[in-house]
Amino acid sequence: MLINLENAGAIGVNWKLELAYDGTDFHGWQIQPDHPTVQGELADAIERVTGERILPQGSGRTDAGVHARAQVASFVLSAPIPPENLRRALNRTLPAAIRVLEAEHAGPEFHARHSVVAKTYEYRIYRGEICPPWVARYAYALNWPLEVGKMKQGAAMVIGEHDFTSFAASDPDLSMRDLNVRESVAETEIEGKAGNVRTIFSSIWSADGEMLGYRVRGNGFLHHMVRNLVGTFLDAGRGQIEPEEIRGILDERSRSAAGATAPARGLFLDRVEY
Repeated sequence: MLINLENAGAIGVNWKLELAYDGTDFHGWQIQPDHPTVQGELADAIERVTGERILPQGSGRTDAGVHARAQVASFVLSAPIPPENLRRALNRTLPAAIRVLEAEHAGPEFHARHSVVAKTYEYRIYRGEICPPWVARYAYALNWPLEVGKMKQGAAMVIGEHDFTSFAASDPDLSMRDLNVRESVAETEIEGKAGNVRTIFSSIWSADGEMLGYRVRGNGFLHHMVRNLVGTFLDAGRGQIEPEEIRGILDERSRSAAGATAPARGLFLDRVEY
């Protein structure tokens, strides 16, 4: 739904941006004092272009070092600027590691986080003996012998509706003692999900040469959930657990039951659906 700029008046126009970024040099999405973040860089760029100071809301918080191919942000501006002009202007002022792929007016009811119905993440593992420098920032270099078939079996165990407490971060990210803390604590309620229950629609491992990829699509994800799933599937691939044991790990609802957290650099937010 597009907003008629002539009728928007003082209430402003609701905007939707689609962003891609290399998360290597950022302390995640969420704004933090004295640290570069994607949300902070975007807010600064919008202010430089329009003169308006706003806090853009993302579809979710990516952690430090996590990348995005299609993050979505929303915010309200009173400045009457055509979408293509805003996209070009933001890309001129943003750091090269952040690009605005699309900019458009959205209906007043649209919210980048509240309106999400599904997300897809991808995790990349490079299995060659020597990881090329141009790959190292965007994949977990892991030259271990792995039984990929067992990893595929393990991935299938998490499809459906489950309580994913065992795969959630055991220490909530409460580094911001301000509005953003309240926002992160309330995120589960805002998304309309019950506690740590989420529904996974697909969970698939695939190989392409030396690259091993995991793609997962669900109606929502907990903090570190995808990276903790990957760490547990790697345990299955190394023979430390049997794939069927993942059902029991889910039932235990304890972070200590699952595997280690995989490194952030291999994770991409790939798609957000509304």
